Amino acid sequence: MTNSASDRVVIFDTTLRDGEQCPGASMTFEEKLEVAELLEEMGVDIIEAGFPIASVGDFESVQEIARRAKKAVIAGLARAIPGDIARAGEAVRLAQRGRIHTFVSTSPIHLEHQMRKTQEQVIEIIAATVAQARNLVEDVEWSAMDATRTPLDYLARCVETAIKAGATTINLPDTVGYSTPDEYAHMFRTMIEKVPNADQAIFSTHCHDDLGLAVANSLAGVAGGARQIECTINGLGERAGNAALEEVVMALRTRRDVLPYSTDIDATMLTRASKLVSAVTSFPVQYNKAIVGRNAFAHESGIHQDGMLKNAQTYEIMTPESVGVTKTSLVMGKHSGRAAFRTKLKDLGYQLGENAFEDAFNQFKALADRKKHVYDEDIEALVDQEIALADDRIKVLSLTVIAGTLGAQSTVTLDIDGEHKTVQETGNGPVDAIFNSIKTLVPNEAVLELYQVHAVTEGTDAQAEVSVRLTENGKTVTGRAADPDTLVASARAYVAGLNKLMIKRNTVGAQVMMA
Repeated sequence: MTNSASDRVVIFDTTLRDGEQCPGASMTFEEKLEVAELLEEMGVDIIEAGFPIASVGDFESVQEIARRAKKAVIAGLARAIPGDIARAGEAVRLAQRGRIHTFVSTSPIHLEHQMRKTQEQVIEIIAATVAQARNLVEDVEWSAMDATRTPLDYLARCVETAIKAGATTINLPDTVGYSTPDEYAHMFRTMIEKVPNADQAIFSTHCHDDLGLAVANSLAGVAGGARQIECTINGLGERAGNAALEEVVMALRTRRDVLPYSTDIDATMLTRASKLVSAVTSFPVQYNKAIVGRNAFAHESGIHQDGMLKNAQTYEIMTPESVGVTKTSLVMGKHSGRAAFRTKLKDLGYQLGENAFEDAFNQFKALADRKKHVYDEDIEALVDQEIALADDRIKVLSLTVIAGTLGAQSTVTLDIDGEHKTVQETGNGPVDAIFNSIKTLVPNEAVLELYQVHAVTEGTDAQAEVSVRLTENGKTVTGRAADPDTLVASARAYVAGLNKLMIKRNTVGAQVMMA
């Protein structure tokens, strides 16, 4: 394949690798398998399933995703170290189409301060490690870390060396989100024109969003000759995140007049993918997020509403249906039955087993008794919470709070590994009292870095969605929960964070200290 043979752009999703490096965004083994299955169903060409050398868990998840994949290429990341490459090769060995993605720094600042290598030493490393990877798999991707701050002459030498050693894809990442679209496009044009064997590989973009230019730079890279875009669902990733897959795909689809390229992504699954990744990582999607945000197809301005009533194209450049958003949101209530609820879940992109469905349906009926109107967003928050709670070792059973000007007192009952424990504590306010009670039942050193509340829908009976961020011994997690009662949601969100910390500690039941 050559990078100029077609207008098709290959989509490389790294949600499970680069996305999971985002602090607090780690996923369980089962969650990774679920995300990978949806990515493949959606039409993602390459799924970077993880960093096999990083941990036994990462290796096992990459290996299992590789074993299960039917169409997608499954990639494992490896540093330019023989042990890393061997481990990645073993992880993707069972894939019908496996790829080793290896990388090394090329910029002067990285070579001097991080690699502590000369340019010539790095050239030798590239030749040796790419050749090693190519001996293990036919599909090898090589990345020049910090390519956008690397002198073009030296970068061309590195690219030529990597292709000569067997690389079939060349990735030139904007590792620190420093580049501008013109600069990024120029880099690709220069490499394709200057490197003698450039036609033997596909060139790829990988952009970070530190300056908010990740998607713009990715599209500019394609204009410059790249035919692979590396991206993540919801733009998840370390620091400010990566180029968002949904934005890249819809930009290419909506502006074919100036971006005459195509992908094989089923765009109607974008919203479903966004909600799944948000749920398993407990990272809420900002309301005004392009394509998949709650307000992406909402119109409040009178002028906008008037235009929409006359012709939707006056203020919408794409239809909600094109990205998997249904127009109708208010269709469920306390008289709705199982069949209607099952159909609604399917419309919203959920496929639950029978036990999970029954739990979700019972929670829906309870919610419908408490709320006058049940919206799609309410159901999504409810189901996401039920999915997250399925394997939790700690669950909130009951909560009572007395609060006033003199302080607050809470009584909390938790189910901890099947045993019910109750405690009463005080605090400066109701939330403080609740968290103190939980901390007494489940002693921990976690620091509460963020406590955030927002309404899932409108009205005084709206569900409150609470997000908390906890940090313990350098490990950061996010817990999220929703309930019509803000205090109940707060307790469940805090407990959700503690459950994630327990997974990170890899503890066993005996290590949970109970009062």
